Amino acid sequence: MKPTNSRREFVKQTGMLAGGMMVLPNLAGANFFSGASDVIKVALIGCGGRGTGAAMQALQSKQNVKLVAMADAFQDRLDRCYKTINSEEISDAGAKVDLKTMIDVPAERRFVGFDAYQKAIPLADVVILATPPGFRPIHFEEAVKQGKHIFMEKPVATDPAGVQKVLEAAKIAKQKKLNVVVGLQRHYQNSYRELYKRKALIGDIVSAQAWWNNDGVWVNPRKAGQTEMEYQMRNWYYFNWLCGDHITEQHIHNIDVINWFKGGYPVKAQGMGGREVRKGKDHGEIFDHHYVEFEYADGSILNSQCRHQPKTMAKVDELLVGTKGRIQAGAANIVDLKGNVLFQFDKKTENNPYQTEHDELFAAIAKGEYKFADAENGAYSTMTSILGRMATYSGQVVEWNKALNSGINLQPKAYAWDAMPSIVPGDDGFYPIAVPGKTKFNFA
Repeated sequence: MKPTNSRREFVKQTGMLAGGMMVLPNLAGANFFSGASDVIKVALIGCGGRGTGAAMQALQSKQNVKLVAMADAFQDRLDRCYKTINSEEISDAGAKVDLKTMIDVPAERRFVGFDAYQKAIPLADVVILATPPGFRPIHFEEAVKQGKHIFMEKPVATDPAGVQKVLEAAKIAKQKKLNVVVGLQRHYQNSYRELYKRKALIGDIVSAQAWWNNDGVWVNPRKAGQTEMEYQMRNWYYFNWLCGDHITEQHIHNIDVINWFKGGYPVKAQGMGGREVRKGKDHGEIFDHHYVEFEYADGSILNSQCRHQPKTMAKVDELLVGTKGRIQAGAANIVDLKGNVLFQFDKKTENNPYQTEHDELFAAIAKGEYKFADAENGAYSTMTSILGRMATYSGQVVEWNKALNSGINLQPKAYAWDAMPSIVPGDDGFYPIAVPGKTKFNFA
C-alpha cells in the first residue's frame, strides 16, 4: 500500500467493516480453533501491565476462552502476572466470576527467556502479543507461521525493517484468513466510530492536529549486577530498539486517528524535538518532546505534538478541520465553521474499547468468521510515527518511501542476556543522543 491509498480501499480489501466480513463456511464450527472442542485456547506473550490487562480482557470476552500458556523474558514478571490474573474476579450480570476457572497454565506451560514465545505459541489458537514493541515483528511472524489468530499491541515495530517484516507477515495472515486485531483501540470505541460515520459533515479535510502531552512514565534505575541487555530490557521505554520513542509508543494512537479519518498516510514529514527535562543517564536515548508537520498527498497537514514534561499542559486529543466544519474527538462532536453543533455523541453510550476489541475478535473466532485484518494499518500508522521520529531526530524533511524502504534496523545482532544492544552508554554513563542538523539517516 502506498501512502496515497485510501483507508476505504484497504478496508474493502480486508473485510474489516461490519457487513463486509467474510464468513468461512468450511471453517465454521467448533473445529475452527483446535479440533477438539469449542474452547478457544490463548497464549499470552509478554506479561507486563498491558499483557496482564489484555489477558483479562480476553477472558472476559463472553466466549469459551481459556488461558493455556504464558511467556515472558523475566520470571518475576511472569509470576506477578499469573498471580494477578488468578486473584481477579469480574462481575458478569451481577454475579461474581472467578477468572481462575478460565486459567489452565501449569508451571510447565509458563515459559521464560528470549525464546519463550516459540514454546508458547504452538499451544494456543489465539496469541496475545504484548511485549515491548521491538519484539513485535518476530513474534507476529512466528504466530502467523504457526497459523494463529492474533491480538497484538501497538506499535507493531520500532524501525522500518520491523515494519516491513510485519507487512510481509500480514500478507500471509490474510492468505491464511487469520484474524488480526491491533491495539489501536480508538477503532473500537463507540464515539470514534460514530464520528467516522459522519466525517462527510465537515467536507474535505484540509488540516488536523493531534496531541499526546503529559508527565511521562516510570523509570527503572540500573541495579548492580545487571548486564546492559537486562538493564535496557527492564528500562525498555527509553531505548528506541525496544520502544521507538514516545512518539511511536504512545502518540501513535492520535496519529493513527488522523490517518484513519484521512483515509491515507503522509508522504513526508519535518519537525523538531529534543530533551529539555528528561535527560539523565537513566533516560536512555529518547526525546521528551516532538513537534511534527506531516504532509499528506493532497497537501493537507497534520500538526502533531507529544511531550513528556511534568507540570506542563496535559492534553491527549485529535482535531480535524474540513471545508465545512470540524471534528473534535475529545468533545465527541462535529461543529460547522461557525461553531454550531452538527452532531454530538451521547457519552452515556460510550464503551470500553479495550474490552470491545477483544469481544469482537473472540466473537468472530467463535463463529468461524474471518473479520479482522488490522496488521497493515497498524504497520503503516507505526511507520508514520517512525517517520516523525526520523524527522525530529535529523531536523530534515523525511520522505515516506525513502524511510520505509531504508532498511534501517535498530535490533541487536542477538537476543541473549550477555549480548550487546545496538546502543550502549559512553564512559560517562550517558547514551548517545540524536542531534538535529547532525544526525543523518542512510536511505537506500
